[in-house]
Amino acid sequence: MQVLSVASEVYPLIKTGGLADVAGALPLALKGYGVSVKTLMPGYPAVMRMVENATVRMSFESLLGAKADVLEVEHQGLDLLILDSPTFFDRPGGPYADATGRDHFDNWRRFAALSKAGAVIAQGGMADGEAGWQPDIVHVHDWQAAMVPAYMRYAAEPEIPTLVTIHNIAFQGQFGADIFPYLELPPHAFGIGGVEYFGGVGYLKAGLQTGWAISTVSPSYAEEILTPEFGMGLEGLLAYRAADLHGIVNGIDTGIWNPATDTAVKANYTAASLKTRAENKRAVAERFGLIEDDGPLFCVISRLTWQKGMDLLAEAVGDLVELGARLAVLGSGDRALENAFHAAAAHHPGRIAVLPTYDEPLSHLMQAGSDAIIIPSRFEPCGLTQLYGLRYGCIPVVARTGGLNDTVIDASHAALAAKTATGISFGPVTAGNLRRALRRAVRLYRDPKVWTAMQKQGMKSDVSWEKSAGLYAELYKNLLARKGS
Repeated sequence: MQVLSVASEVYPLIKTGGLADVAGALPLALKGYGVSVKTLMPGYPAVMRMVENATVRMSFESLLGAKADVLEVEHQGLDLLILDSPTFFDRPGGPYADATGRDHFDNWRRFAALSKAGAVIAQGGMADGEAGWQPDIVHVHDWQAAMVPAYMRYAAEPEIPTLVTIHNIAFQGQFGADIFPYLELPPHAFGIGGVEYFGGVGYLKAGLQTGWAISTVSPSYAEEILTPEFGMGLEGLLAYRAADLHGIVNGIDTGIWNPATDTAVKANYTAASLKTRAENKRAVAERFGLIEDDGPLFCVISRLTWQKGMDLLAEAVGDLVELGARLAVLGSGDRALENAFHAAAAHHPGRIAVLPTYDEPLSHLMQAGSDAIIIPSRFEPCGLTQLYGLRYGCIPVVARTGGLNDTVIDASHAALAAKTATGISFGPVTAGNLRRALRRAVRLYRDPKVWTAMQKQGMKSDVSWEKSAGLYAELYKNLLARKGS
């Protein structure tokens, strides 16, 4: 089976969040199920610097007004198609925003171009000649690629099955109606059954409307987004399409995230040698300038935003210090929240420390050395940091929502007795409930036998892509069967 995946970021070439991890790891896991994936992604400067010996597979004289080439290259086991269009992608800053954090002014055109290129490839754009290729299925990720099925729906060529995966429904790609004439779609596409959304153009909405099937990254989140609280205005459309909505939990690349072999950690270890984690704990404390004592070391590896519940944690950090714990925070985000954590660090020197950046190797060390990771998200489609925590024996303290709910078994009395507990969960998501969860975590930490049992149980959890990739492969097969019926 041949699949075209379209994503705006792919690890290890470019990453701003969990989408990149999925787009990079899922194709590799699907190989075991006889599924071959080519991934189309933008040719950002960082991507173009990393690829070598690429082959031009097709060219556009005018892709929404700009020249573009589609390059094919293999990189670390991934079969990539790179949309090389300097007009759209050769610029400073990140994939979506400039160096000041302001969105690129033409994001609507940049990602419409990515989507249109994906649609052209899907419908035979690379099918000519001996090296021709055309997919059986198209799988697109988030709003940046969600216009692919819309372009396919309104093209002259017959459609092939499409799957749209929602990684976070809060980001929808909404733009004014004034862009529609430049999207190169027929006039009737601007309607409730097409790309129109509350009088403007909605990229994610268009994908959810025109895709053959929809998936999201955990079963709980698939249920949550059918409600006004989590659906972000799209709950009505999703309820209408509920029969085509699937929740498949994310996995992680267990080759990269492996405490026994990880080169980013101070000392490697397994579930049988957990005492070795102490070396990593000392290294984390030293890196953050924290004092060393026998208390628990908590960590945060996150964007500092309201969605992630970081305002609730900022209220609770004093409680952690009173409990004899320390906190290392890695991440940036809302200025007010950054300032709140810096103020807490200044008030509790040696007990709380903040690095307002993202550092991939350091995140590995923190998982390997911290006793627990705090993830108090108000909503979390899947989450990956709790999966890394499970893998590394870093106990997750999580809100009971979305994928956090699906992947962490709370240390209830029954779960502890059955030796199935892997973390601490709480809900509803309030500052008071977070405080209680943190107190419970510290209490459990003070019982080494119980804490070690939780660590080992978490490290036994299957957080790989194997099972989830199988579910995606089955979904692809079902879509192909629909095409043939």
